[in-house]
Order: sequence, then C-alpha cells, then structure tokens
Amino acid sequence: MRRLIPFLIVAVGLAALAIDLLPLNRPFSDPTARVETKLGLDLQGGLRGEYQAFSADGRAPAAGDMNTIRSIIENRVNSTGVAEPQVFTQGSDRVVVEIPGVSDVDQVRKLIGSTGRLDFVPLPPARYGNTSNPGPQTAREGDKLYEADPALKPLFSGNQLASAAPAFDSQTAQRAVSFTLKSEGSRLFGDYTSKHVGEFFAIVLDGQVISAPSIREPITGGQGQITGSFTPAEMNNLVTVLKFGALPLQLREVSFTQISATLGADFLRDSILAGAIGIGLVFIFMLVYYRLPGLIACLALLYYTALVLAIFRLIPVTLTLAGVAAFVLSIGMAVDANILIFERMKEELRAGKTIQSAIEAGFNRAWNSIFDSNVSSLITASLLYYFGSPVIKGFALVFIIGVLCSMFTAVTLSRQLLRWVVRQPWARRARLYGVHEDEFTLTAPRAARSREAGARILSEPAEQRGEKSYRAEDLEGHRWMFTGPA
Repeated sequence: MRRLIPFLIVAVGLAALAIDLLPLNRPFSDPTARVETKLGLDLQGGLRGEYQAFSADGRAPAAGDMNTIRSIIENRVNSTGVAEPQVFTQGSDRVVVEIPGVSDVDQVRKLIGSTGRLDFVPLPPARYGNTSNPGPQTAREGDKLYEADPALKPLFSGNQLASAAPAFDSQTAQRAVSFTLKSEGSRLFGDYTSKHVGEFFAIVLDGQVISAPSIREPITGGQGQITGSFTPAEMNNLVTVLKFGALPLQLREVSFTQISATLGADFLRDSILAGAIGIGLVFIFMLVYYRLPGLIACLALLYYTALVLAIFRLIPVTLTLAGVAAFVLSIGMAVDANILIFERMKEELRAGKTIQSAIEAGFNRAWNSIFDSNVSSLITASLLYYFGSPVIKGFALVFIIGVLCSMFTAVTLSRQLLRWVVRQPWARRARLYGVHEDEFTLTAPRAARSREAGARILSEPAEQRGEKSYRAEDLEGHRWMFTGPA
C-alpha cells in the first residue's frame, strides 16, 4: 500500500489539473453542462425573480404561510447547499429570489413556480381501460388531468411522501424518481394495487400528468418509481420539489431581471490582490524559516490549491467573498499543520536522530495534534453548515473541503516529497533544515545526545570500577543517571 501512495498522489494531481485547465463536461448531467468556476451574487451577479403569493379563495396570505414559502423555495434552490441563493419576503405577499450565476429563466420557473402538489390518482378501467383492453380515454404525460376529467379524485397526496431520490428504471433504462411512502400512504397504495393489477393510475404534479403507469404487481412495501422521458435537469427538479414539500399557496410570477455583481469588479480585484499578498508572505516565511522543508510545504500548498479548486468546479461550489475568505483560512490551517511537523522534526534532529528518522518521527508525533485540531474545526464548520443561512453554509462548505484537503497534502504529500528529497546527496546539509552542523547527523543516533537511547548495561557496579553515579534533571523534568570518575 505504501508503494501505491506516490502513484495516487500523481494521479490525483493530474486529475485536478485537468479539471482546472481543460474544458470538460460535468458527469451525470446534460451534455451542455460544463465544469466551471461559479461565483456568487457579490462577485458575478445572477438572476432576480419576484413572485406574488395568493390563495384560491382570495384570502390574504398569512405571515406564517409566507415564511413557509420562503423556506421551501430556499431549500429547493439550495438543495445541495452550494448555490447560496438569497430568498426573502417583501411586503405582505411577495417573495424575492436572487440566484447567482444563473441565466436560464425557464429552469428557475419550473423549480420555483411549481406549488409541488403531488397526487396519486386511480384511473377507472371503465374509462381508461387496462393493459388488455384500452379504454376510450387516456392519460398521457403532460396532460392536464383534472381539466380533462374533473370527476377524478386522488387516492392520496404528496403529504404521504417520505422521501424521493434520482434513480434509473432497470427495465427501460430510463431516468426515474424513486419514492418512499409514509405508513398511511403505504397502506392505501398496497390495498389499491393488490386489487387493481393490470389497471392504470396517474402520478400528477400540480394537475399535470408526470407518469401514468400500469400496475404490474401489488406494491406493498411503500416504495415505487416515477418514470418518464426526463432530462437530468427535469429529474433533479422533480426530486427537489417532492423532497421539500408543497407550497401552502399558489405563486404568480411578477418579474425576472438580471442583476449585476453587488461588490463590483474593483472590489473583486482588490480582494484577490490582498489574498495573493497574504499567501505570498506565508510562502516567504516558510522558505526563510524552514528552508528546504518550507519549500516542500510551498509545493504542497500549490498542489492543495489545484486540488481544492478542482473540487469547487466539480461539485460545483458557488464562491462568494465569504467562500474566498474560508479558502484563505483553510490555507492557514494547511500551513499550521506543516509548522507542527517541521518543528517536531527539528526537535528530533537536535535529539541526535538521523534525518530520515527525524522526518518519520516528526510526522508521526505531530499527527495527533493535527488530527485533533482539524476535527474540532470540522465539527464547528459542520454545525455552521447545518444550521446557518445560505451564505454561512457556503463559508462552512468551502472550509470543510479545504480542511480535509489540507490534511491530505500536509501529512501525505509533504511526507512523500521529503522522503524523496533526503535521499538526494545535495539535500543532506544541515543549513537546509534550519539546524546547526552539530545537530545534524546522517548516521545512527549518538547515545550521548539521544534521549531515547537505551542504558548501557555494565557487567559490574560503578563503585567497583572506581566510578560514581550522578543524577540530574533537565528543564523538561526528565531525570537522568550517568556514571563518571569518582
């Protein structure tokens, strides 16, 4: 396994560079979906949509209904936690949605404008027939079912839906949406499908037929699939709408407008310059103070930057100024790990260990501190992600990705590079590691300087050899006993 680590590092690095530099399509998506860096409203601008909420009976929307609508829309748009939309209410009946980096108005309309009411509607065989004898009426995908047949009533609605997820139909190889029903819905569905095998039923979203399959066998487990000629975007939108529930009121579109970056190009340029200066100062410090290990740390940080950027582009993460701040902060965490390792390595060199042994001991003994520090950071960031607002979620997600990648580069990549470097003749010089010549050795540890050297076992007591035993205690509290002339 140890021999495979260098190949893994090279493979991951080449993949990251390819994602960062080459024009690639996003996997498991439409062919037109490109891998690209997405910026937030403050850095890039986006799309602003305004909706008006209303009820069928004409009553004024209540404040609780508007808060529910705002929450559901925010969850729909930000189902992955990386879009960082701005969703807020305006007045007594308006909801405003601002989405960064989006220009496809139709896609936003389908996601936001849908009220999300899902109905499971039995289709009477007298009018719709069965698999053996088609009836005079049909329910095709896209039909307005209730307008065509007002007498139809749903067996149950989407409030009995427990979960929804993307899937594929194993028989037709079409995209599908798998769903799980709650206990009451599972009972009703099981009873109905057991008694009506071969008949049709319709799955209807906001009055429009999504799928009208036949009942091939009883469905008693409370699980099923919605199949249809879905594009990846349509499948994901349907999952999102079903997953986060129905809106309590209907929405009427008021306007859609493009919005520009809130911070402006000058502010963005100044922020990037400030970040570059800060990272450059970190590089200079590492090179001046830690010499050759500092150079290794700088190379590892460049690798880290390429890797994190590739992950941001692949997910994709929407970068706002808060996300950029989290990224710079995670670089500080990566540098902090290297500092712990290199300081411990210096201590091992001063204790008389060879350079190879000092490197291994430095990484092994600093690992506990690095692990504890990063885990505590990950716990804090996870809490921010699950309980924070969209902007806070974006900051936390960028920080989590950065911390995880920094653990890989600081512990694995830096170690492999140092192992390779110390085997080169030009690298075996004390000044390259920031220690004095008398603290640097390439041979076995000297027992007089090593704290961990074993005690020399003599065949006769010190008193019989004319020597006297001495005891001492160093500044760290370690007690020593040695012998010398009486």
